[in-house]
Formats: sequence, C-alpha cells, structure tokens
Amino acid sequence: MYQGRCLCGGIRFEIDGPFTAMLHCHCSMCRKHHGTAFATWVAAPLSGLRITAGNELIGRYESSPGIHRSFCTRCGSVTPEASEEMGVVVAPAGNLQGELGITPQSHMFVGSKAKWYRIEDDLPQYDEYPPFIQRPATPRQTPDVPAGVTAGSCLCGATAYELTGAPVRFFLCHCERCRLARSAMHAAIIFFRQEALRWVRGEDLLTDYPLPGAQFFGATFCSRCGGDMPRVMAARGVVAVPAGSLDSEPTLDPMCHIYVDSKAPWDHISGKLPQFSEMPTRS
Repeated sequence: MYQGRCLCGGIRFEIDGPFTAMLHCHCSMCRKHHGTAFATWVAAPLSGLRITAGNELIGRYESSPGIHRSFCTRCGSVTPEASEEMGVVVAPAGNLQGELGITPQSHMFVGSKAKWYRIEDDLPQYDEYPPFIQRPATPRQTPDVPAGVTAGSCLCGATAYELTGAPVRFFLCHCERCRLARSAMHAAIIFFRQEALRWVRGEDLLTDYPLPGAQFFGATFCSRCGGDMPRVMAARGVVAVPAGSLDSEPTLDPMCHIYVDSKAPWDHISGKLPQFSEMPTRS
C-alpha cells in the first residue's frame, strides 16, 4: 500500500498498487497545472484507491472534454484522478511517500515541452501519448504574447500576468515541500524582483496558502483550475514564478538543482547542471 497527501495535509489517500506505469508528461496542460517543467504520473488499478481524508476539499477542472484535473482547494496540490473508463487511478508521483516499486519509463508529449528544459536521460520519448495509451491528443492553442514581454497564465486562462525586467535566478528545487506543492519531481522557480509583477486579469481568483511553520514557503494558485501562479514574497522583495505557467520564453535558463538531498527515491537527476544538497550560498 502506498500513501500520499497534499501540501497542507488536508487531503490524504492510499493506493494499493501495484503501479503499472510511470510517465513524465510535458504537455502544456500539465505544465500549467503543476507550474513546472513536467508532471510525473503513476497509474494503478482503480479498485485500490481510497481517499482517507479531505474528500470535501477536492476541486475538479475539466481541462479537455471528459478529462478532469483534481486539486486541493486549500493548498493547490494536484490530487489523484479516477478513470472509470480505463479502470485506473492516475496519481501525481510527487505527492506519494517513499519507494514506489517503479521508476520513470518514458517522456510523453515532448513535442509540447518547455524550450527552457532539456531532457538529458535515456528514457524513450514520444511526441504525444505512448503507443499503449489509446487516446487522441487534445489540441491546445498557445496564448499570443507580444515580443519582449515575459507573460504567463493559469490552465483555464482566467488569471494572467506580465513581468518586466530580467529574472534574478532560476532553480529546479527537489525539496519535499516543492514536490508536494507542485505535485511533481521538482519545482522550476524563476525569481523576479517584486515590482516586476503586474496582474493582467483574474487577481481576484487567486488563492494563497502560506505553509504553517514555514518562514517564506507557500503556494498561490487559480481557484478555478488549480494552476500554480506567481507568489509574492514581500519580506524578500521578490516574486517566485512557477516556470510552467509561462506563455513566453524566459531570458534565463535553469541554473542548478537545489535540495537534492531531499529528492524523491525514484528521482534520478541527469545532465550537467550543478547540484546542491540545500540552497547554494549566495555570493
């Protein structure tokens, strides 16, 4: 039996397993919903899913006809989604605890992946769904962004923002808090100065969740679709922007992996980016 939870702990679930698939998805909808480079999903027989707490906190957004994305309405974490049609539960691996008895098998929707993220492992790659998933892809339009503007929006498009000036730093964070908040293998966070952020629309739809006991950590998300959104950290004078929410290319690529000592057991970091056990020392 495998256990999982959202960031706030209000939603808890169990899955009997075994997990039959583990896939990294780079589609634009997963990037928008999770706010990072890709989502990592595991699938198991539907009969083994139990929501043990917080069922009343689960919100659902229909991202494609007949396909829903579930999230915690308190903290924004993505939660498992049941597919009656396929007889499986699909769960975000980032919210599951411990060893899962499976490792990532492939990347899908790499034809839609973020240009700022490099795939540097040897796993198979598919432009859309892998052959064993008999489902048509859902076309999705990319929002038009004027040249020279750094802009982003949520999954449903109800909230949108623009950023001015250059980003300060860009980290891929593997800490447990980020895995739970982004429901992914790691977060991809671009920091801008606080004054760089301007909300274009939907600011009234935002929900902000400051994690109790944390000095700075929290999550901001669209209350309609659960898509991760920028979070102002006024005490530090910066805004933390989830890179997966961007509609334009940032002017800075990821600089390093941080908090790698806290990474998930199934997370194998590949590539040549520097790795730090915690936060790198600022010069």
